[in-house]
Amino acid sequence: MFCRYFCFFSWCLLLPTQRRCSLGHVSDLHSSDTTSLPGFENLTMGYNKYLRPYFGGEPVQIAMSLDIASISSISESDMDYTATIYLRQRWTDPRLVFHGNKSFTLDARLVELLWVPDTYIVESKRSFLHDVTVGNRLIRLFSNGTILYALRITTTVACNMDLSKYPMDTQTCRLQLESWGYDENDVIFIWLRGNDSVHGIEKLRLSQYTVERYYTLVSKSQQETGSYPRLILQFELRRNILYFILETYVPSTLLVMLSWVSFWITLDSVPARTCIGVTTVLSMTTLMIGSRSSLSKTNCFIKAIDVYLGICFCFIFGALVEYAVAHYSSSQKCAARAPQEGPANELTKEMEEVNITNILNSSIASYKRKISFTSIEISSNNVNCGDFTMKTHEKIKCVLRNKMHSIIGYFTIQNPSNVDHYSKLLFPLFFMVVNVFYWAYYLYF
Repeated sequence: MFCRYFCFFSWCLLLPTQRRCSLGHVSDLHSSDTTSLPGFENLTMGYNKYLRPYFGGEPVQIAMSLDIASISSISESDMDYTATIYLRQRWTDPRLVFHGNKSFTLDARLVELLWVPDTYIVESKRSFLHDVTVGNRLIRLFSNGTILYALRITTTVACNMDLSKYPMDTQTCRLQLESWGYDENDVIFIWLRGNDSVHGIEKLRLSQYTVERYYTLVSKSQQETGSYPRLILQFELRRNILYFILETYVPSTLLVMLSWVSFWITLDSVPARTCIGVTTVLSMTTLMIGSRSSLSKTNCFIKAIDVYLGICFCFIFGALVEYAVAHYSSSQKCAARAPQEGPANELTKEMEEVNITNILNSSIASYKRKISFTSIEISSNNVNCGDFTMKTHEKIKCVLRNKMHSIIGYFTIQNPSNVDHYSKLLFPLFFMVVNVFYWAYYLYF
């Protein structure tokens, strides 16, 4: 019966200049005779696609369901994702009730003659309806007036991402459906079966992410022109970290361990230790630049991977500075020892030639010094400033001089070889402690 109606309607489309066709109604331009199809009398009278069902009365309830066919790309730099979805909308139009208990699938081009909801995707940057080989739309009419309207859409939707824990992050994205012009007094949006209204998302296989969970929400969008119904599909994406461990974390850790090899090389091997230090620093710099090139537009974020690479760079640079300090201390020791060892033989000869007169003269000179400075006792580094005959500013200078000597002596490296010895233990220990805090913070907090 409905096929007869559809064939008749198609015939009307082929003769647009001779007949005026409306849904279920045909009238000749030169005749007042009307023709109606048996069983579709209610479709032949007064249908207007520009008016919603129940116009002027209760709002239309539109039930929706989604099939997520694919999520082709998730871009951190553009803060969006691209998905292909099958959107299905169901509502009841009492003007399209017909007798029988069957449903009929209509040609998708007939949607132009029906009232359909003005649903749009919130925060969509680019969207298009597939049209190969024809427009991918479905119209199915049920005898109780229920209409099923299905679309195949590919859309790019904005998704605000927090990349502070990249690549150990979990992103929450949304797909929001809202009525553009009809407020809540005209239409009501509901999910057809709650969370079960969404299919396909649990079967997605993404290159960098795993879908943790998803859920549906019903909300309203309060705007200046009114309150509009909104449906929300919210899903969480957890990034797969294994790729980044093999690509970035393992190489950077090995570079840090390579910088420790210089601690086992003697201080005299200047080319070897310098080559290891400079090579590891340059390699680490290249690794840091490469890790940031993939996220060139999100450099404002201080990401977890940047923190780890910064830590590794500090340890590598610290190993290079450690050798510079040890080598400088060793050269200073050698320079201080050379003047003492050089004239040793000459000093021995001079001491053998010292006569009694020189000894007496030196004794008298020392005795005079003791008389003039009885209250000042001079040691190797410090001066006793407890003499009551000293002036105040002299005592202050004396105290400051002793403090400076003690501070310099505290930071003076007595044995440069001990620097490498302690570095062999302290560098790996500190690196392991920092790693424990790093992974604990970014994985569990």
